[in-house]
Order: sequence, then structure tokens, then C-alpha cells
Amino acid sequence: MNTNRCKAKDSSLQHRSKSKSIYSWIIISTNIPLTEQKAEANTMSARPQKLSPTNGGDDFSLKAILPPLLAIIVGMIMVILDSTVVNNAIPKLVEYFDTDLKTIQWTVTGYTLALSAVIPLAGWLTDKFGSKQIFLITITLFTIGSVLCGIAQTPEQLIIYRVIQGLGGGMVSPIGMAMVFKLAPPERRGSIMGVLGIPMLMAPAFGPVLSGWLVDSVSWHWIFIINLPIGIIAFILGTKYLPKSERHAAPHLDIIGMCLAPIAFAMLAYGVSEGGTSWSSTSAITGLTVGGIALILFIFVELNQKQPLLELKVFKSSDFTRSIILTWIVQLALFGAMLLVPLYLQGVKGYTALETGWILMPQALCAGIGMPISGKLFDKIGARPLAFAGLAVVAVALFILSGVKVDTSLWVIIVAICMMGIGMGFSMMPLNTHVLNSAPRRLVSRVTPLTTAAQQVVVSFAVAGLTGYLTSQITSHAASAGKDANPLTAVVAGYGDTFFLSACIATVGVALSLLLRKPRLKEEDQASDGNAPDPAMMMGH
Repeated sequence: MNTNRCKAKDSSLQHRSKSKSIYSWIIISTNIPLTEQKAEANTMSARPQKLSPTNGGDDFSLKAILPPLLAIIVGMIMVILDSTVVNNAIPKLVEYFDTDLKTIQWTVTGYTLALSAVIPLAGWLTDKFGSKQIFLITITLFTIGSVLCGIAQTPEQLIIYRVIQGLGGGMVSPIGMAMVFKLAPPERRGSIMGVLGIPMLMAPAFGPVLSGWLVDSVSWHWIFIINLPIGIIAFILGTKYLPKSERHAAPHLDIIGMCLAPIAFAMLAYGVSEGGTSWSSTSAITGLTVGGIALILFIFVELNQKQPLLELKVFKSSDFTRSIILTWIVQLALFGAMLLVPLYLQGVKGYTALETGWILMPQALCAGIGMPISGKLFDKIGARPLAFAGLAVVAVALFILSGVKVDTSLWVIIVAICMMGIGMGFSMMPLNTHVLNSAPRRLVSRVTPLTTAAQQVVVSFAVAGLTGYLTSQITSHAASAGKDANPLTAVVAGYGDTFFLSACIATVGVALSLLLRKPRLKEEDQASDGNAPDPAMMMGH
């Protein structure tokens, strides 16, 4: 009898471990911030039973929660797709608005900064007004922003409307994920999350292809307007099928931090963008000065708040600090370069947007293959060897791209972007998991909003900084070559320099990965470790 009980216990632990791996895979793949909500977690196992044909977990039917699950999936897919379709359309936007790359890149930078601003507010708003209501409001705001983007007449209008999109889109994923956890019984969450994860992982792969087809065959306006029917469907499904959500006593809202953070990060991104052209220019100095002062004030305010917008005390952990800095370096190297590749393919190689989308697809597929493999290896060998190997592959890929010429073979580019995808798949998941493991257990519920918001800020810096650097290098090479030189030569040289800079950043990450170590559990954390929340069971305050 005891032997059977031990086997049953081992089986249960294995199931829970497998489920946590699935949760982590999807959370990291979609950059979802989650924070602990103990009151709701305690009732999760009871709520889904009302939807189930019987109380037994084995008899649970997916059909019982398919309508509300479909409403959540449609809303989340719309936002995830939008994050991938714009990069491929940037050359067309530059041409259509007759402007420069430095201006159009703010359609990406402004969007990501808006995402970072609202991510920490998701938990507070759902406590205050209910998750169903806020989910429907964010879907509506995102859809309205999409339509406005589709009818924008100037680049300035497009940037403002993209910010509106980001303000809505930033909360769709965290709120949607939390609602899925409420719908699914604990013993079936793994399978439900698997259903949710399939379209989430397919969206980044097919997003550039969809974007390319719309840009080439219809119009760039439709990469945004297509969200209108999708948003209407998501709103109707959500209104009809999402269960009514309870409201809770909302915690204190850090209004000062909420005001300072966007000012700090937006001005710093502006300063970095202008610095790519000239660090001594008035605009660069102004952006960095104002942003720096606002950032210092933000840090001071957050460290002295009882309930801060972002929990900065977690940086007292040296393990956490090392791992998150390394994560930022990876993001700087990867996400900036991921924007440059479609620009190079269309601007230098002359491929259409649709052809570019197909060329980029293997990168997303390779990343999707690498993520679950690295998740399994992480439990056995830890983050350091995976981060080292993944970053080394990324660095080699970027060094290959730094040697691009006008006549560089397409297969060389495809091999390089596949390597970037594999390197990303092998490094990002272990690093994100390591960040969570490195945080003090008493603060783990505050870590995911911090890390996810920070990731959006870092991506905005990468896009702004590398596009500014690319523009300045092209200008410099054109001036050195003289009027009689082929202008495309200067453009290619500028791309090579920018890929080389990204490769150097990745190389720094390779070296820093050697400093990772297994997090040390302090006495106060050991005492609470048994009650530590599963990162996937949390949604951001």
C-alpha cells in the first residue's frame, strides 16, 4: 500500500512538473506578466467544476470552456500578430509617408513603450473593475487604435495611434492568461495551456507572411484594418461567453511612479535614437538628461513606496541582477537585429514584403523548436550552459550577417536567421526561468510585471538605438565614398556595421553567461519556499 502511495505521489509530482514546464514555455514565449492572486487561486479548482459535466477531472470536457477560451484566444492572437506584422511593413511605410527610417521606427518604439506603461496596471485594474470588463475594454481600445492606424495620413498620426494600440494591447495577454487559469481545473491546466500555446507560437511564424501578402497584394493599411473584424468577433464572444468576474479590494495605486516611468523611458529612448546620429546633438543631450533625471526620481519613489508600481528591491539579489542584465543584453542584440533583417532584405536585396515574410518564417519555427528542448534541458543542467550555447550561436549568426554584401547568397542569410532562432530558443527560456528562480520568494509575485515591462523598454531602446546607428553609418559611408560611388554600397556597409555592433553585444552576453550560478536560497526564502506561488499562477498588480 505504501509503495502504491509513493508511486502515486511521484506520478503527481511529475505531472505538476510537466505542467509547470508548459506554463513557463507559453508565458515566456508570449512575454506575459503574471502576479500572485491568492484569493482567486484558492477558488480556481472550484470554479471550473461548474462548467464541467462532472466533478471529476478525468471527465472534464474541453467543449465546456471552448466558447470563453475561444474569445480569449481570438483577442490574444490579434495582439500577438500585430506585434509581428509591422516590422515587415516598415520599408513600405517609409516609402508611403516619404519620410526616413528614424521617424518610422517610432511606430515600433512608441508601441513597445506603451505596452511597458500599462503592463504593471493590469492587476490593479482587474481588481478594481473585474477581469471581464477590463478585457473587453482593452480589446475595444486596441481595435479602435488599429482602425486609426489604418487611416493615418501622416507619420506623426501613425505613431500616436500606435501608442493607443499599445495602451490596449499591453493588458490583453496578462488578463487573458489569468482568465484561462480560472476556467481550467488545476489537473487539466497543462492540456488547456497546450491548446492555447499552439496558435500563440504559430502567430510569430505566420505574422510576417500575412503582413507581406497584405502589403504587396492589398495595401499596408490592411495590416491594421484587418484587426477590426477580429476585434469585433473577440468582443462579441467575450461579452456572451466570458464568465462574470468578481471585483476585489484594489491595492494602493502608485500614481507618481505611473507618471514618471513613461517620461523616463520615452525620453531615454528618444535620446538613444538621436545619439545614434550624434551623441553631442542638442536633442540627444536633452533626451538623455530629462530621461535620466526622471529615471532617478522614479527609482527613488519606487524604493520608498510600500506598494510600488515596479518592485525594484528585487535588485538587491546579486543572482537576480546578473541574470536580468544578461537577459537585457540578449534582447538588445536579438530584437534590434530582427528589425534590421527585413529592412535589408527589402531595401538591399529587393525582395517583396511577402517574399521577406517567407524568408523570415524559419527563424520563428527554429525558435519554437528550441524553446521546449531548452525547457527540458534546463531542469537537468541549469541555465548557464544553455545561455552560453544559445548566445554563442546568436553571436556567430550576427557576425555572419555583419559580412553581408549586395550579392550575398540568400541561403547564407537564411542559415544566419535560423541560427538566431535556435539561439533565441535555447537562451531566452532558460534565462527567463532563471530570473524567476533568482528572485527572493517573498518578491516573486512582483517579478514578472517588472521583467516584462522592462523587456518592452529594452526592445524600444534596441529599435531606437540600432536604427539611429544604421542611419548615421549609412550617411557616414556615403560621405566617405563620394558622389560618384554606388549609393547601395554605403547602405550595405551601414547594415554590416550595425549587425557587427549587435554581434559585439551578443559576445558580451556570451562572456557574462559564465557568471550565472544556481540561485542561493536564503533562510527566509527556505521558510516560505513550500508556499511559493507558481509563476504561472500569477498576474501583475
